[in-house]
Amino acid sequence: MKTIQVLLVEDDPMVREVNRQFIERVEGFKVIDMASNGIKGIEKILDLMPDLVVMDIFMPEQDGVETLRQIRQQNINVDCISVTAANDVQTIQQILHLGVFDYIMKPFTFERIEQTLIHYRQFKEKMHAAGDVTQAELDEIIGQVRVQKDGQNPPHTMTQELPKGFNRATMDKVLIFLKQSQNGASADDVATGIGVARVTARRYLDFMEKNHLIRVDIQYGSVGRPINQYFIKEQ
Repeated sequence: MKTIQVLLVEDDPMVREVNRQFIERVEGFKVIDMASNGIKGIEKILDLMPDLVVMDIFMPEQDGVETLRQIRQQNINVDCISVTAANDVQTIQQILHLGVFDYIMKPFTFERIEQTLIHYRQFKEKMHAAGDVTQAELDEIIGQVRVQKDGQNPPHTMTQELPKGFNRATMDKVLIFLKQSQNGASADDVATGIGVARVTARRYLDFMEKNHLIRVDIQYGSVGRPINQYFIKEQ
């Protein structure tokens, strides 16, 4: 497959250069140009027609959400990956609804973006070679993308299928809630925060702790009753 041409849209010059170096360390990827905001990004997309846009969300003049919206409204045939410090659920949902291939939270490691780019390249290779596809072939392609999207964002998760009775969306809500809870959270906190029963929250928390996605500290209240306090594991 030909080299994947990437347009990098990021307003911070230092971050832009680091991201460029990260992307070009991955075999098969080349940053063909860079833009400092969404307006310039759209102009360069239309001029250069890259395969992939790696774009920040918080930018001056025109942010990433509006830029993604314009890309979809104009039916521009380009794939997008968001690389951003935005970690609130509303922004995440907006961006996912606009069809990004992946959502990577800052700060991130080279290994995290390498993982996404490798999966993206594999996805493009399969789509390029497929032609007409059977249901089984489509399931394989889409399944790969789902595994990749559920990779470590938000903010960690599993690559294998979940056991029966577990829901990926619910698990992601738990992870996001814990990430936003700087002092950790109990099962009661999680249940109230995401709107599920306490027994459901506890079941997800126990499962994720056993699979090393989160950690638990036992804390004691004023009357000595132990309380499990759950935290996101540091990457």
